[in-house]
Amino acid sequence: MLIIGERINATRSRIARAMQGRDAALIMREAKKQAAAGAHVIDVNAGSDPAREIENLVWAVQVVQDAVELPLCIDSAGPDGFKAALKVVKGADVMLNSVNGERERMDKVFPIAAEANAKLVGLLMDERGLPRGVDDRLEIAGKIVKGAEKAGIGVERLYIDPCVQPISTNPDQAVAVIESVRKVMKQFPGIHTTGGLSNIGFGLPYRAVLNRTFITLLIEAGLDSAIIDPTEPDMVATILGTEALCGKDEWCMNYITAEREGRLRPKED
Repeated sequence: MLIIGERINATRSRIARAMQGRDAALIMREAKKQAAAGAHVIDVNAGSDPAREIENLVWAVQVVQDAVELPLCIDSAGPDGFKAALKVVKGADVMLNSVNGERERMDKVFPIAAEANAKLVGLLMDERGLPRGVDDRLEIAGKIVKGAEKAGIGVERLYIDPCVQPISTNPDQAVAVIESVRKVMKQFPGIHTTGGLSNIGFGLPYRAVLNRTFITLLIEAGLDSAIIDPTEPDMVATILGTEALCGKDEWCMNYITAEREGRLRPKED
């Protein structure tokens, strides 16, 4: 599973303050912590201040690249953010987060992703707003896949995000997301699925339990990427254990390697 570390996100107040105050040390610590915990990609979001988003995003991308050698996921509300960040990204392996099913956004983002040969997150919402069930999610997925192919972006570069919504306000959403992942993976061979899974428990106590349980169900359904906090206790261990049990870890080698490297069990004080 491709683990995308979500912690460098300006919707978190300490990250927003660090970006505004140019606290490079804090951003670098966050990047290194996630890399050490098992992240394969670092998400960088600077969207808390729309007036300074682009300059903050460019600065943060450069700081993270000085801290770790992992690929980045550029998380921006608009195509201008992608364009600016891509100018300072090192290396060819990069992900853009995100496009959705809105015609205007697809028209603007697909050419950027195609030119950069970037991986692309496709969020399953469109002009109608948030999706409710499985059928509307699959309809939007079809639009994104078709548009991407026309732009020269193959399904292997698409990471479909089923748009996770809280079960505290939408009790049917966990089941809808799980079934959507299952059907997207079956309907579009070679495609990937991902998403910000922590939204599922918003407003509920002890969200970590819901996060870990949810990702277990999603991996069984076919999820092969996730935008998560890899430093959350037992999260990466849960992912590795589930993949081993679902036959997605040949000879359990990822699980065994993580144990040998000390990443499987909580560190003792």
